[in-house]
Amino acid sequence: MTTRVLLADDHPDVRGGFRLVLDSQPDITVVGEAADGTAALDLARRLRPDVVLTDIRMPGIDGLELTRLLTEAGLRVVVVTTFDHDAYVDGALRNGACGFLLKRSGPALLVEGVRAAVAGDALISPEVTVRLLRAVTAAARPEEPNPLTNRETDIVRLVARGLTNAQIGAELFISPGTAKTHIANIQAKLGLHNRVAVAGWAWRAGLADP
Repeated sequence: MTTRVLLADDHPDVRGGFRLVLDSQPDITVVGEAADGTAALDLARRLRPDVVLTDIRMPGIDGLELTRLLTEAGLRVVVVTTFDHDAYVDGALRNGACGFLLKRSGPALLVEGVRAAVAGDALISPEVTVRLLRAVTAAARPEEPNPLTNRETDIVRLVARGLTNAQIGAELFISPGTAKTHIANIQAKLGLHNRVAVAGWAWRAGLADP
């Protein structure tokens, strides 16, 4: 099954780069591009893509409002931007975004973000995740039991650092697929739905670096 993606960004070179990365994947295809929020809203309503990638600062409707309108219409949105201000992250997630990625995060995370959105998961750029988790857990760290194996605990520590499956695999000398399987097992054990929640658990349990 092919994932259909709509790109919304006012810079044509950015859209071209995203299209090149996404169209190179066998399970993803870009079905449309928009240079402003108003055009993106119209295209999304007509094309009904599986995922919309949108910048925040655009002419017409900005990315945050576009996110709200599209998620209310039942579409999945991932915000991809240069700006990682806390207010933007909070606004995007409150408006229903399935992810918040920084453009400098690289092509691998862009592809993972699209796939996570389709799977009903959420992916946030590692540096943004770590900053948010530090803020959330700064006040207190209640004791939490650790039902994980030593290997799973090692993986949780790396998830809390914001590493991707490929980076975790390289760190522990396992394949990205094996890392993904471990994370799925960890989520099942802890009753969590995505890796952001796993990272939050790690911080609360005192397993993450301060």
